[in-house]
Amino acid sequence: MTFENNFSFAKQCDDQDPLKEYRSRFNYPSKDGHPYIYFCGNSLGLQPKTTVTEISKELEGWSAMGIKGYFKGDKPWVDYDKNLSASMAEIVGAKTEEVVVMNTLTVNLHFMMVSFYNPSAKRFKILIEADAFPSDRYVVDSQIKLHGFDTSEAIIKLKAREGEECLRVEDVISSIEEHGDEIALVLIGNTNYYTGQYFDMKSIAIAAHAQGCKIGFDCAHGAGNLPLELHDSGVDFAVWCTYKYLNSGPGSIGGCFVHERHLNNPELPKLTGWWGHHRESRFGMREEFDPAPGALSWQVSCPPVLALAGVKASLDIFSEVGIDKLRAKSIKLTGYLEYLLGEVRDERIRIITPKDPQSRGCQLSIKVTDVTKNLYDNLIANGVIVDWREPNVIRIAPAPLYNSFEEVFRFVEILKAQLHCS
Repeated sequence: MTFENNFSFAKQCDDQDPLKEYRSRFNYPSKDGHPYIYFCGNSLGLQPKTTVTEISKELEGWSAMGIKGYFKGDKPWVDYDKNLSASMAEIVGAKTEEVVVMNTLTVNLHFMMVSFYNPSAKRFKILIEADAFPSDRYVVDSQIKLHGFDTSEAIIKLKAREGEECLRVEDVISSIEEHGDEIALVLIGNTNYYTGQYFDMKSIAIAAHAQGCKIGFDCAHGAGNLPLELHDSGVDFAVWCTYKYLNSGPGSIGGCFVHERHLNNPELPKLTGWWGHHRESRFGMREEFDPAPGALSWQVSCPPVLALAGVKASLDIFSEVGIDKLRAKSIKLTGYLEYLLGEVRDERIRIITPKDPQSRGCQLSIKVTDVTKNLYDNLIANGVIVDWREPNVIRIAPAPLYNSFEEVFRFVEILKAQLHCS
């Protein structure tokens, strides 16, 4: 697509956008009656207007039925979480039985590591990005210590080459091959929160399995952003949140993927609880643990239905659109942002996200030099919500579900004005 640096071109793109009507289905934060340009869906997605409706339905059910709501009404609570698995599986490219909606992201990562980090005296190391999201590093540290190993010996950190911002997939694979017989688990953020780099999960999974390693991905910045194809990638497990690109609300429920080859393995370690018990005998209360089919057996507690109603509101929209249509728009929208940033021609800003559209989602991260955080503060003051990450990176994420080409154009115009003032 050939881009143009003018408002008319941006408006024409919006007029031809097959997803343009979905913008009206979200609530936008505003200042003095004017909506912000909201490019922060990589931290917290906007609220679908149907969220209030879905949560209100469950509040009304609770009011009218009390405990009977677990088995009565249009959507009995006993199956509320289970009924979200199919929609979520479509988004992450999995089979329904491989997906469970439960807990929150970091909790789920701990749960998955109980099952898939089983170190031995020789194979005890974990391969992880040096700049992984802090929670992932904390989980890895604590799990290693829990098993009695020294973190200084048990963690292999993947670092970009000197002078580069992003990891090369060939270097990831090379590190797996070099340390393979010592690695118990490879754990990578499939879309890096800082740079926006998206990894080829299948190639990395093949390399890990060839060395006898288990492999999992943190898909917090991938779910709802990219076609993940988790089943076909062959990864052992994945975890993600739903409050970023999946727009389910602050701190809402997360999701887990467990590949089908592990679902019926009774020897796999697992934290268990009564909600992971088979539904038909769950309320018998005197039974030995009888795991529910598929990934549902990893659940431990009653699902928080009010929070899940927010997940449902968003998944309903994703089911209408489909991740492939979102991806098609995302490539164009992010490409336009990249083009316009290049037109700024200011050496103080530099895109550190990969240029190849297949190696990134909808986030572009720009590194800012010789400019203080005041640049970010001034963007907020002028009606733009983006994200600042220390020490000097601004993350910009035009989400295809609710952002427009006009917003991308206006944002870059505001950025140029603020750079001129800096």
